[in-house]
Parts: sequence; structure tokens; C-alpha cells
Amino acid sequence: MKALVKAESRPGLWLQDVPEPRIEADEVLIKVLRTGLCGTDLHIQNWDPWAQKNVPVPMVTGHEFCGEVVEIGAGVRDVAVGDLVSGEGHLICGRCRNCRAGRRHLCIKTRGLGVHVPGAFAEYVKLPATNVWVHRDITGTTDLDVLAIFDPFGNAVHTALSFPVVGEDVLITGAGPIGCMATAIARQVGARHVVVTDVNVDRLALAKKMGATRVVEVSKEKLPDVQGELGMKEGFDVGLEMSGNPRALSDMIDNMAHGGRIALLGIMPGAAAVDWNKVVFNMLTIRGIYGREMYESWYAMTVMLQSGLDISPVITHRFPYSEFEQAFAVAASGESGKVVLDWEQ
Repeated sequence: MKALVKAESRPGLWLQDVPEPRIEADEVLIKVLRTGLCGTDLHIQNWDPWAQKNVPVPMVTGHEFCGEVVEIGAGVRDVAVGDLVSGEGHLICGRCRNCRAGRRHLCIKTRGLGVHVPGAFAEYVKLPATNVWVHRDITGTTDLDVLAIFDPFGNAVHTALSFPVVGEDVLITGAGPIGCMATAIARQVGARHVVVTDVNVDRLALAKKMGATRVVEVSKEKLPDVQGELGMKEGFDVGLEMSGNPRALSDMIDNMAHGGRIALLGIMPGAAAVDWNKVVFNMLTIRGIYGREMYESWYAMTVMLQSGLDISPVITHRFPYSEFEQAFAVAASGESGKVVLDWEQ
């Protein structure tokens, strides 16, 4: 089969012929239809220090996808050939304390699809049946491109729903695709104001399209002024940090209400400074977010789409998989939302 492979320990990905996966009794084989490009994929392509440390070579990359089940193992009961599915890309051990307690997203031995095990940038991918999400309730009502980005959509859901937001004022720092999806989610579930900050005007325009009350180009405007404009008197109730930028986190902390709550998804530099006195004296709560809750986030994604949530505007570019180099360039440019590869072309 054709697959995008990190074939050598240097920058680049290569479209190669590799063997089709062979499934075990508890696994399913999926014909890939669409895949989404993620920041992780860009790290692997660029072969930065994180990728060099974590990704064995050779490796079929990619973890955001949707596809059709074409084969099931002898022990599989809840997935059928012909099902339209997406996949949870965190493969867990099932035996550690958190797994046994039902907190599978906290598994201490998590392996990543397309990072530690062969991934979905390929004509076929295999997964344990327990990692397969069947789109029984929305098949035919949601396009394949949207189903392909359930993985980052789940990150946005996990982050945005970490704290109650009904009637609250929400600050989102970082207008990348996940920040933009979180914007739509916060509005869907009843936030009063959703303010989104970034330095990229194209992405701020996308955040506005996704429902932001106000977008803020931080090089030109200050958050206290925006609060005044919106009639806010005591700061933001909930912060969703999506940028991984220490200055954005600092601005967020400065503009939170006393007792405010921050969900931290963006990955900060290791030495990012925080004024902990402000956290302590303002009694702020900071919660780290990783991946999706398995599988509560997946359920929430499905029912929100059923209830009318539209995340399709966040998908701005589509390419056949053979044009992956152009797709990766667009994704890295900062002038796009989600980029999708079509594996049927």
C-alpha cells in the first residue's frame, strides 16, 4: 500500500510502498478515506528534537483520520465490516492504575498512533477495536472531512468543557484550528462572551467566523480595553490556553477574575515563567489537558454535531494525498485552518 513514511533520520517524509497491516484477534483493519494534518506531523516532518527523541525510524506517520472498516479480528464484537469510523490515537496498556479505574486517558504507558506505532497516513491502518469510534449516529449527516478531524476536535472539546462555561466570559489564547473549534464549542454550550487572541490576522478572522464575540490582535490591542468595551468588570471566568506562548499565558493570568479557572492545552517551552504570586493570591485554578477523555469526549463531539454545532469552517484546505508536500507547506504557513488529505484520489 501507499503510505507517508518517516523513512530516514532527517527532515522530510517519503511516499512509499509498504506492506498492508495484518490484524490480530482484537484489531480491525480500516481503509483510510481522509486524514487531517496536525502540528505533531509537522514536528515529525521537520525532524525537530522532540521527533528525534520520540519517533523510531522507519515509521508510517499520521493519526487524524476517518475510514471504512474492511476486516475485523476473530474476537471483535462491536465493530462491523462497512462501519464508518474514526480512531482514538492513544493506545493504552489497560493494566495500569488509571486504566483499571476507567481513567484511560491518563494511562502511564500510552503509545501514539503515527508516533510510536504505524499510523494513518496510508491506504490502510489497523487499530485495537477498543480504539475505534463508530459513527453510527451521524453517518450521512456529517462530511468525511469533519469526521477526519475528530482527534483535534476532541482536544478542543476536552479543553473547552474542562470547566463550566454557561453564562461565563471565556478567554481563548491562540486562534489555531483547536482554538477556533473551542470557540464554537464555548458558544454552543452557553458562554456569554468568547474573546480570542492571536498575532495572526487570518486565524483571528477564522475565529470570528467560528463565533468569537471579539478577536484581539495582541500587538495592537490590550485585553483590559476589550474587557471595558464588553462591559466586563472583574476579568475572565474561564481561560483556554491554546497557543503554547508564555506571553499569552501571562496575559491570561493578568486578565482572569479572582477564582478564575484556566485549562492549559498549549505546550509551553520548558523554561516558561509564571508569576505564581498572581496564581496564589487570585486563587486561580490551572488544569493541564492532554488528548481526549476516552471516550466521553468522543460522545460529546457526536452529540454536539447532532445538536447543530458546525466545525466545518475550520477546514480551509484539501489535497489529494499525492500532493502531501504542498499540503504540509500550507499547514506550516500559518495561513490555514485544518488541512485534509484525501486518500480516495
